[in-house]
Amino acid sequence: MMVREELQRASHLLKNAGIDTAALDARLLLQYLLGVSREALALQPDRLLTSAQAAQFEALMARRIAREPISQILGKREFWGLEFAVTQDTLTPRPDTETLITALLAHQPNRSTPLNILDLGTGTGCLLLSALSEYPLSSGLGVDLSEAALAVARRNAEALGLKNRAIFKKSDWNSQINGVWDVVLGNPPYIPTEEIPQLLPEVADYEPVLALDGGDDGLHCYRTITRFLPRILAGEGVALLEVGAGQAGDVVEMAITQGLKIAQVAKDLAGIERCVVIKK
Repeated sequence: MMVREELQRASHLLKNAGIDTAALDARLLLQYLLGVSREALALQPDRLLTSAQAAQFEALMARRIAREPISQILGKREFWGLEFAVTQDTLTPRPDTETLITALLAHQPNRSTPLNILDLGTGTGCLLLSALSEYPLSSGLGVDLSEAALAVARRNAEALGLKNRAIFKKSDWNSQINGVWDVVLGNPPYIPTEEIPQLLPEVADYEPVLALDGGDDGLHCYRTITRFLPRILAGEGVALLEVGAGQAGDVVEMAITQGLKIAQVAKDLAGIERCVVIKK
């Protein structure tokens, strides 16, 4: 088949599989297979696929129809204009999480400030590495319980030319963390345990439970984090924590109980309270 026919057929199959982004995913998979840009693909609609390419495309399509995330099939995802490697051992970076970087830039507009940045539950390293890309004189530490996720984060740091400013090590929320930090970033697990099976298959079946499960009410990790924040946050420092829909009020209350101040509750592009900004 020609490229345009394959795209039409693939979009139809993905739509029938219940995938809302059918046309986009079909295009991304074919771009990935052929190793071309979106523009290059659009300029060759009559290009014929070889039999080998057609077979490979069928295999990619089967994985997506089984609801494997497109990011895991492609092995990458864009976040904050940067490309991050993604595996089954990491949470896929999401646009909502960019709210934390936007809020950080608002609270620390001087990008030449040398900051000491901590990223709790770093995963792919997307938060720490995006922050370091904006603050060229800064350095940071990303911690995670998953050695496999840390390996991905290190790979991303090297690919982005940031390995000399980013350290990654295994730790729970605070056991291996010393000193004080100018910036603390975190996207803790916040899905209530019983709700995880109800998530989209791309999340429930393919993303690591460790990065999703927030305990009975989804707030278990925030209780721990807000307890030790007063110890590790610098006097003029700022902590930015991502929260799930409807959780901001609870996290605000936890922080205030620990003697912390709320600088802002930032909303994502959908208008959902997504980031709690905390200061001493």
